[in-house]
Amino acid sequence: MLGAPGARGQYSRGTGTLGRLRIIVLTYVLVALELTCLFMRFSILPYLTRQLGLDSVAFGYLQTTFGVLQLLGGPLFGRFADQRGARAAFTLSFLAGSAFYLLLAAACSPSLPGLALLCAAPLPAALAHGLPAAQMVIADLSAPEERPAALGRLGLCFGVGMILGSLLGGTLSAACGIQCPAFVALVASLVAAVLSFTCIPTNTKGVSANAQATPPGAPKASIFDLKAISRLLLQPGVLPVFLVKVVSGFPSGLFLVMFSIISMDFFQLDAAQAGYLTSFFGVLQMVIQGVVIGWLSSHFSEGTLLRASVLVFIVVGVAMALMSNVLHFCLLMPGLVFSLCALNVVTDSMLTKAVSASDTGTMLGLCASIQPLTRTVGPTVGGLLYRSFGVPVFGHVQFATNVLVLLVLWRQPLPQKRDKVG
Repeated sequence: MLGAPGARGQYSRGTGTLGRLRIIVLTYVLVALELTCLFMRFSILPYLTRQLGLDSVAFGYLQTTFGVLQLLGGPLFGRFADQRGARAAFTLSFLAGSAFYLLLAAACSPSLPGLALLCAAPLPAALAHGLPAAQMVIADLSAPEERPAALGRLGLCFGVGMILGSLLGGTLSAACGIQCPAFVALVASLVAAVLSFTCIPTNTKGVSANAQATPPGAPKASIFDLKAISRLLLQPGVLPVFLVKVVSGFPSGLFLVMFSIISMDFFQLDAAQAGYLTSFFGVLQMVIQGVVIGWLSSHFSEGTLLRASVLVFIVVGVAMALMSNVLHFCLLMPGLVFSLCALNVVTDSMLTKAVSASDTGTMLGLCASIQPLTRTVGPTVGGLLYRSFGVPVFGHVQFATNVLVLLVLWRQPLPQKRDKVG
């Protein structure tokens, strides 16, 4: 029997392993498809903005707009996923992505007001959060002890999306123009929306979690209830882990936000060489998050892996402060990727265990807002640091920040694992 849809399309924990596995595999496929479209977008957006006459400053404003809208949309989307279920969340995300790619494709047409369409494109992107939806499904359907490995396998999807999307974006743009990747991404997003609506169960949380989320006779909570979202951070064991996630990864986030500038100015790389370096990063993430983290999580506790990620961040910070060429960066990149992957996977797993099953989507939506926050403030803060102190300052900040985080982790015990209801 398939573990998906019953009479009302709701997943039941009493159904078989085969059905649960089918849903998880489809979730991975949908994430890989979304990330492929995302990296196709990355490959054409700079050329489109140049074609429309925008300079680098205007491009930065556009990226900041994306970051702000996704920052605001992440927690709301997570709450929507908790209340309306996995099917509605995935479908909404891919329909929002379809609207974005439609506007992007229209902006490429010389006969349409391209600049206005490009400025409007970020609006639907505020609701395009397929990755948090996938994390919610995997967290709901995986046993607590299996969750880090299951979430880690999303790294394989990220690597596939990065490599395939960059390859398709560049190849299609060269062969058919920059409008072609946008149309391909539009079609792929529509196909994913159909798959989500027809194959993903309405709800993956189980009956008991639904009962907990909405007691009989109680009014249904609003998706826009910001108090309920903020109250989630005040539950036992949530805020310390969330702050570690934000603070420990922020220095590396600043460096990655500035990486395109650093690769040109500091490493003296051309566009093709920078693309090879990005592909190397994608392959490393695919292997480390998809394979290595899963193996380590079966042999070590989450607390040990979290401390290890912070410790490696410290070592990478020292190496980053001392590096002087791209070879040095390639040597430290495995450590950087390991720390980022371990930090994200372990903290996501710990946070979903610290809240009830009815709140995993909201929690993962909050986690998904961290990257847009970095993209929003990163260009300004990172640009000021880079202009004033050069590349070594990113290593110094990473070293100092994570030394403080490691001291806090050693002095304060991490929250104990809590199985979810349902």
